[in-house]
Amino acid sequence: MSCASHTSGGNYYSNHVGEMKKGWSRNYLLSSVLVLLGLSLWAVFPIQPDLVIAAEKWKGVCWVGSRSPLLGPELEALKATGADALSQTPFGWQTEKNTPEIRWDTNNENKWWGESSLGIKATFDSSARHGIMNMLKPHLWVRGSWPGEIEMKNKEDWKTWFKNYEGFILDYAKMAEEHKIPMLCVGTELEMTSDREEDWRKVIAEIRKVYSGKLVYAANFTEFEHVEFWDALDYIGIQAYFPLSTKTNPDLSDLKSGWKKNLPRIDKVVRKYQKPVMFTEIGYCNTVDAAKEPWVWPNERRETELSEEMQALCYEAFFETAWKESWMAGVFFWKWYPEGKHRDPDFTPQGKMAEQVMSKYFLAD
Repeated sequence: MSCASHTSGGNYYSNHVGEMKKGWSRNYLLSSVLVLLGLSLWAVFPIQPDLVIAAEKWKGVCWVGSRSPLLGPELEALKATGADALSQTPFGWQTEKNTPEIRWDTNNENKWWGESSLGIKATFDSSARHGIMNMLKPHLWVRGSWPGEIEMKNKEDWKTWFKNYEGFILDYAKMAEEHKIPMLCVGTELEMTSDREEDWRKVIAEIRKVYSGKLVYAANFTEFEHVEFWDALDYIGIQAYFPLSTKTNPDLSDLKSGWKKNLPRIDKVVRKYQKPVMFTEIGYCNTVDAAKEPWVWPNERRETELSEEMQALCYEAFFETAWKESWMAGVFFWKWYPEGKHRDPDFTPQGKMAEQVMSKYFLAD
């Protein structure tokens, strides 16, 4: 090979390597830009975990404990609506919202039959024969207040309150285990206590030692986003009295829009804890203002115009929105009287247009 040829070949080699380096450099820069762009987009729009798909979907009501033993047809009437679940609610009593004393007696048969140990077992046994699942959902009754205002004033009182509450809920956990009731609600609307995460984790751990069924906590609709012990339970429980509309006469579209504003809040909690959701309570009075403040007690609505239509529309809005969500593991409508007794106004759908709406959707699934 001549020197000229050798020199030419060397120039070609150098130029070729140079072009390759430039190509690598351009590719490297492009890759770096894409990586940085991807990281920037991830920072702004992080990848969200998938929403949970619930393995079950209970169709339930909140069963009112009756004064006297059931006669037989009561559960047949409930089953005819398509319902396959109910919650039973015995009570403990707290005299003051700021004092730690709690009274309860699971063996006191002088209370209403349906809230006694015998009544709870008989109701469970009878409903099980109809294929109706039970959740035991003990509540605290606070004189002159409600559970969401229970708050102690000092460290020692908090310690005493949780000790008393643990005794209360463990007695019912043992009852649920003895009767083989498949689901237990560990607390209801105790909003000022639920930020004490470690205390609640200890209570839940003690319950797990004596009870083998599924556990849920019933957080108020203003509370569920702040609870940090959902991972210790089987469900995220919500008392779903979300306000749906401030309008005087909202239509179905307005009510569905109200739900669509609240569902992303639930989605966020579900993505974080990867647990299905149970609406441990939801309900609407048969009054024109039912959608505005669903939680308001009937006694405070005595002067309000009655409206079966508004109550039914609120039911329809729920079934057309939240009921269709993948995370929805069940709902319990407040409330259902065994003897069909009701007042006006009242939350029960029995004998009203709302019962027809509930039955339509319960029987369709």
